[in-house]
Amino acid sequence: MSTLNKFIVGLLLVFPFFGFTQPVPAAEENIPFLVTFGKNASTDFGDDDFTQVFFFVIPKTQIKPIYIRVFDPDIGGTNDEMNGGADTKTIFSVYGGYGCITDKDARSTSPTGNYKSGNLLKVKTFGEDSKYDNDWYTFGPFNPSEGELEPKYGGYVFKVIAQGISGNDGNLYRYYMSSTPDANRPVEGGNAFTFEYCFRLHASSSQVSHIYPYIDEAVISLKQSNFDWDDDGKIKIVSVAKKGTYAYASGDNKWASSSHKIDDAEKGKSLDIQFHKKDGTNSPNNNVVFYITNQYGEMLPFYTIPIGGVPVYNVKFNVKPKK
Repeated sequence: MSTLNKFIVGLLLVFPFFGFTQPVPAAEENIPFLVTFGKNASTDFGDDDFTQVFFFVIPKTQIKPIYIRVFDPDIGGTNDEMNGGADTKTIFSVYGGYGCITDKDARSTSPTGNYKSGNLLKVKTFGEDSKYDNDWYTFGPFNPSEGELEPKYGGYVFKVIAQGISGNDGNLYRYYMSSTPDANRPVEGGNAFTFEYCFRLHASSSQVSHIYPYIDEAVISLKQSNFDWDDDGKIKIVSVAKKGTYAYASGDNKWASSSHKIDDAEKGKSLDIQFHKKDGTNSPNNNVVFYITNQYGEMLPFYTIPIGGVPVYNVKFNVKPKK
């Protein structure tokens, strides 16, 4: 059993409420929406490749079927970012089976190669459709064993790909992994993660958004990369051992990256990547892309429910005994 899997199992035994909520993004992240633009959009809207991949983890103990629900999957109406007429279509596809996550292309930052690995289980394309505006569409039921069993990630894994196949509008949406088809009821012990996040920020500077990469025992340094932050403030990295270090932040339609050392006290825990907008600003429609790699260039996962809980700086980690 991997270190990560042992850690998850231990949490479930000690804190049986861990992972009982599966909204994506989660409340702890304070992110209003995920966003995927149509393939004809300009990248300066904040989406670098018009594709977003999320993974959902179901524990081996789950026997009953699960459902993956999408909030507001259509284009137009209440939430989406429109650029002229509603000419955009987004395809949502669900994958399971062998290679769903273990294929290296599934864990890439780009929709190239065999990123659609595994067995295609369900697929639906959404355009402008008032039936699903500000409402839910449900994929499933899925038998948990239809996912790919991968102990490294804590159970059976399903993959959901959202891809803008036409148009130039921004589709803003959310997910929920549920135990029922017509309501949001959590799957006990479940979680969700991605390797590259594309999301909408709040307009108000009073709101701070968070994402939580898990740092395993092998990580000694990381490199963060972000796209189209629009010089909208500061990106801060907080951990149990560091009160906060600042990451290089990108401008309009540009990438920025910076490297950061990982201390022993930070291993086996999550980091808190915080997005602080400029004080007093109210800038709507800012979308940003973010990912992290370790010293080998391997992608690190962002769990919507942070492994080990939200990290809080603990001054004890920095106290050195007098000689």
